Amino acid sequence: IETLAKMLDLQVDETEKIIKQLEAKNVILNYATVIDWSKAISDEKVTAVIDVKVTPKRGVGFDEVAERIYRFPEVKAVYLMSGTYDLSVHIEGKTMTEVARFVSAKLATIDSVISTTTHFMLKKYKHDGVIFEPKKEDKRIVVSP
Repeated sequence: IETLAKMLDLQVDETEKIIKQLEAKNVILNYATVIDWSKAISDEKVTAVIDVKVTPKRGVGFDEVAERIYRFPEVKAVYLMSGTYDLSVHIEGKTMTEVARFVSAKLATIDSVISTTTHFMLKKYKHDGVIFEPKKEDKRIVVSP
């Protein structure tokens, strides 16, 4: 809070009051820590992004099917998208097989789901504005004529 107050040129108690108001109005929903899990634990999880094409339901559009999907514990995020696919579903599993089972047994069996395309994340370079592997200093010797 002290750092924010300095950045905003406000008193600490005033900054704290504003933060509490924003939390009460649900403007600030959560505080998150970005962790490089590949360095923290040995049994990394598999992350997949699944493009889902659905038939929207009369009166509720995409909201009802999105809610059915985001209620699964494997699902970390669901976004309504423009373009070829309607929903982007981000999930985590212990193995690729577990992710495949989720898609075939849970996601694809929902009535409104027409098709899915699964993309497995191979490596994270940047997430939530945090670069995972900062650029290394170039240690080559400069050669000039």
